[in-house]
Amino acid sequence: MAKAEFIRVRVCETLKANTEVLFSRLGLSMTEAITLFLTQCELRQGLPFEIRIPYEKTQKALDDVHEEIDMTSYANSEEMIKELGG
Repeated sequence: MAKAEFIRVRVCETLKANTEVLFSRLGLSMTEAITLFLTQCELRQGLPFEIRIPYEKTQKALDDVHEEIDMTSYANSEEMIKELGG
C-alpha cells in the first residue's frame, strides 16, 4: 500500500527522544512504530491496550505529586528508612 498521508504530532522533547531510543532498540523507526500502533487500533477496533481510570484515592495522590503537595524529599534511601522508623 502506497504511503501518501502525513500525520503531524507535537510531543514533549524528552518523550520523543526516549521513545526513539526504545524503538531503535526494537529495530523500529518512529514512523514504523506509529504505523504499528495505528494498524493495531484498526485491527482491534479500539486501542491495543487497556485504559483504566484510577481510584479516587490514587488520583488524589497523583495530583498531589504533580502539584508537589505534602512531598518529603530524602537524600537517599537510608535517610528515608531512618526517618520512617526502620
